[in-house]
Amino acid sequence: MRRKPAVLILVLALAALGIAACGSDDSSTTDTSAADTSAPADTTAAAGGGSTIAVAADPSALAFTSGDLSADAGTVEIDFDNPSSTGHDVQIESSDGQTVGGTDVISASTTTADVDLEPGTYTYYCSVDGHREAGMEGTLTVK
Repeated sequence: MRRKPAVLILVLALAALGIAACGSDDSSTTDTSAADTSAPADTTAAAGGGSTIAVAADPSALAFTSGDLSADAGTVEIDFDNPSSTGHDVQIESSDGQTVGGTDVISASTTTADVDLEPGTYTYYCSVDGHREAGMEGTLTVK
């Protein structure tokens, strides 16, 4: 009769492992490995239009490490690196003041987000209270 508790414990342990292995279907990714924060932001062409922009938060100030960025019209992937323990994000705002997309707020990690953009001039900024006002913004030109 001592087998029943041991079997029950084994079944519960396996069920817990199965649930933990399911993970999340969240489209953002996080990588906590160290990153080179001195690298300039760049853009690269993506297949089928659009491009990728790399944005990094300054680890010691309320600032991004880049100013003006450019991208091709279409789906623009934002690769955001925040090495700071202070939470930051990247939001994209159209010329009429509407937020059209962006990343989640993260700290000490990286994330990506896709935003569909038409040609024009956009502002990218950190939406955490007070950060944009402190200078965490730049210009994104979409061609």
